[in-house]
Amino acid sequence: MTAKIAYDEVEVGTELPAQTFPVTRATLVRYAGASGDFNPIHWNEKFAVEVGLPDVIAHGMFTMAEAIRVVTDWAGDPAAVVEYGVRFTKPVVVPDDGSGALIEVSAKVAAKLDDQRVRVDLTATSAGQKVLGMSRAVVRLA
Repeated sequence: MTAKIAYDEVEVGTELPAQTFPVTRATLVRYAGASGDFNPIHWNEKFAVEVGLPDVIAHGMFTMAEAIRVVTDWAGDPAAVVEYGVRFTKPVVVPDDGSGALIEVSAKVAAKLDDQRVRVDLTATSAGQKVLGMSRAVVRLA
């Protein structure tokens, strides 16, 4: 399938609607159950600190999945994303304080490619720090 957005209507520099995603310890437990990733750095504060982390951290794949939601919501069809990649630059630290953390994601069309495709560059931050680098998606538009 392709996106609901027409290729001819999109310009380089088009900004996608930014979104903020809350992450709590409960979120991480649910994600661990769904993914099967029960690494203690994602739920055990004592263990996370012992291995040199500041606190429990979100799963990298969870962070990556939350970020791409900005693109799939904009495109209107998750299957329109034909490529997606990131580099993990900083962990999302999730304190056990009742509030957790926020992942803030913005994105813009960086290039128009051939075959009705565009490259979208994403910026994902948490606590004022960039958590994903080289975050890019290729989307096939209508």
